Amino acid sequence: MADSPPAAGADPLGPDSLTWKYFGDVRTGMLGVWVGAIQNMYPQLGAGVEDHSILLREPLQRVARSVYPIMGVVYDGDRAAQTGAQIRGFHKTIKGADSDGRRYHALNPETFYWAHATFFMLIIKTAEYFCGGLTEAEKRQLFDEHVQWYRMYGMSMQPVPESWEAFCEYWDRKCREELEINKATLDIFSMRIPKPWFVMMPTPLWDQIFKPMVGAQRWIAAGVFDPVVRERAGMRWTPGDEIVLRLFGKLVELAFLAVPDEIRLHPRAVAAYRRAEGKIPADAPLVEAPAFMAPPRDRRHMPMHYLPPQKSLLDRVGSLVHTTFSLAGVRPARKPGKAA
Repeated sequence: MADSPPAAGADPLGPDSLTWKYFGDVRTGMLGVWVGAIQNMYPQLGAGVEDHSILLREPLQRVARSVYPIMGVVYDGDRAAQTGAQIRGFHKTIKGADSDGRRYHALNPETFYWAHATFFMLIIKTAEYFCGGLTEAEKRQLFDEHVQWYRMYGMSMQPVPESWEAFCEYWDRKCREELEINKATLDIFSMRIPKPWFVMMPTPLWDQIFKPMVGAQRWIAAGVFDPVVRERAGMRWTPGDEIVLRLFGKLVELAFLAVPDEIRLHPRAVAAYRRAEGKIPADAPLVEAPAFMAPPRDRRHMPMHYLPPQKSLLDRVGSLVHTTFSLAGVRPARKPGKAA
């Protein structure tokens, strides 16, 4: 479980990569239940989540703030390796033994890589279902980029397959032989999203909005699971469901042709493109999660949590004004290949 520096000559991903094009796209959020469940099905990872995570206590905030550094390993340029080391540090104290006595550690190379592999497959599945699909050449390119991306964590490269074809075999083997339906997975399937304290909305109305959204994500997850995983989870999927999902995906793809990049992309990705285009300084501060997404006060001292920096009232007002003018302004034409 020893750390290792990024391999010699390893460079961070840049704006010409397919990973930049897809990973920061908000459409990946449509597979939120899928990626959470498939990660937790890995026994060591599921055990760590069950023992150490507070996802069920504050699922919206937990996911929203975690996405910022995860995005950063792709979009932070020369600072990507530093962000990767930050994420690695969050996992150092996540260890223990599950209910069957099997020991786990979040920095076990196989466990850590599995989480990364699910993010890579998140790109593949989002692009295939909601962004018009991928060619075999693009899948191979994304595989090569995911290796380059993984080097930014400074982890052992031993678990990483050597090719796209080898990765497909790796994924199939994990799905058939190692994934299990554990408590952490069932928690994802039955998740309720409590209303955050900062949302000015009656709780019954909040529940009526989010209950069908989570249900829709469960349905999408059933569709994109590998058949063997779907069967193990006891999910029903018919040819009619597949047709409806494909039609829905095409509607999403067409609708997003009119969505500005400032809305389509995660804020960390938007800032990265602006740095690459020279619109903001290359050393501009990285975009962090809003302070109200911080973990509960009784958990903020724990090293496993990313704690967004606190901002003054003046900073918040300035950020709001900047965002408002950015969204209201005339957006320049996209460069070829940047948008899906």
